[in-house]
Amino acid sequence: MEMKKEVTNKQPITVAYGDGIGPEIMEATLNILDAAGAQLDIEVIEIGEKVYRRGAATGIEASAWESLRRTKVFLKAPITTPQGGGYKSLNVTTRKALGLFSNVRPVYSYAPFVQTKHPNMNVVIIRENEEDLYAGIEHRQTSQVYQCLKLVSRPGTEKIIRYAFEYARSHGRKKVTCFVKDNIMKLTDGLFSQVFNQVGEEYPELEKETWIVDIGAAKLADQPELFDVVVMPNLYGDILSDVAAQISGSVGLAGSANIGEECAMFEAIHGSAPRRAGQNLANPSGLLLGSVMMLQHIGQPEAASRVHNAWLKTLEEGIHTYDIFREGVSREKVGTKEFSQAVISRLGLLPDTLPAVTYTRSAPFKTTPQIQVSQKKELAGVDIFLQWEGSSPDELGKQLEQFSIENLSLKVITNRGVKVYPEGFSETFCTDHWRCRFLGEDGDRFERMHVAELYKKLTEAGFDCIKTENLYFFDGEQGFSSVHG
Repeated sequence: MEMKKEVTNKQPITVAYGDGIGPEIMEATLNILDAAGAQLDIEVIEIGEKVYRRGAATGIEASAWESLRRTKVFLKAPITTPQGGGYKSLNVTTRKALGLFSNVRPVYSYAPFVQTKHPNMNVVIIRENEEDLYAGIEHRQTSQVYQCLKLVSRPGTEKIIRYAFEYARSHGRKKVTCFVKDNIMKLTDGLFSQVFNQVGEEYPELEKETWIVDIGAAKLADQPELFDVVVMPNLYGDILSDVAAQISGSVGLAGSANIGEECAMFEAIHGSAPRRAGQNLANPSGLLLGSVMMLQHIGQPEAASRVHNAWLKTLEEGIHTYDIFREGVSREKVGTKEFSQAVISRLGLLPDTLPAVTYTRSAPFKTTPQIQVSQKKELAGVDIFLQWEGSSPDELGKQLEQFSIENLSLKVITNRGVKVYPEGFSETFCTDHWRCRFLGEDGDRFERMHVAELYKKLTEAGFDCIKTENLYFFDGEQGFSSVHG
């Protein structure tokens, strides 16, 4: 069958074969893309376990970065990250270093050919990709307590929410849903929810709704047909996109796009499965569907359509790898190579039962932040964190009440966020980690030198001060959480 070329020049892309099953599924994927007429100029880089073992803490070397920054398109097989030893996630590093702020994971069910309790599932999860707890800023602060910082920025939030609305509009979707936990994290998740509402006003044709993430996750697992496009912060999106893929039929069928202003990375959402490596067993579908998203991104929609429809045709004709094979539904159990050959033999055909796919060229989304915020920032106090080995909050409180600077004095002590002084409960369990909040009277404002002087007094008195957080008001609005209890 003669293939029509869509472009005169081949698109440079960077390819990494990865670890475990990675080389097998990448070879299968590239064979299908080549047979479908995709015009690709491939540069191969090495990433993953071997690179980690050579001493690169992030699993990628400088020469590989040069390729990625030049081609700006990365098709990546899964890798193995060694446990322990200070190794950093290559995925997180790549997403953040290249500004890949949007993780896009379409989730469909393929009933009756793939077993699922949700035969009508058709959801796209759009996950913020750079911020939240994935900033990776962690500290051990005391003998007993560890900390991970959750960072949420207004520009980062606005970019991902604009992307979600633009995606919905360009793909003919009807609704965008936001998942947050803003009833507990009122500032960080509260910002995400606030920006969702602000940006949503610019898309009057789309239905908007916000769910608390716990009940939202329950509804997504039980009634996914309630959702269309779902946007959420990084951690929730990471977890729930895997959950959604699994309940649709299999994590192994899900592809993923990581999109930035300049660069993009495409991959399967599953891991490297080293136990299955080298056995010609692995299902290449997740990486293949990730590559379909890549073809659409680089302006080769006809090749994307050919690949996707041939894959659907293969699926509905019962040519299945071991992970989705079912007696009575599947017709033939095949290996990785045989599955790819089956897809290639069906290029140019359309599915009979499953909906056929037609990709078209799409304009880039406009995600530049538009909301400008300039506020008067005033220092009202400080939280000083101590490692203190005593057992009585009252004892600590009475000691700290002796210290004040310019009307900046102790107001409350918490342990793991719960008030223990003054008038705490004896039942409250305490560790060696104490937050001591120093504030002035209502309306009092301070200079940073006052905080520094208070800190100096406490350290000179022998207190083990492990951290400080300044407490600010922004245009008169409190910029710090209140105290539980």
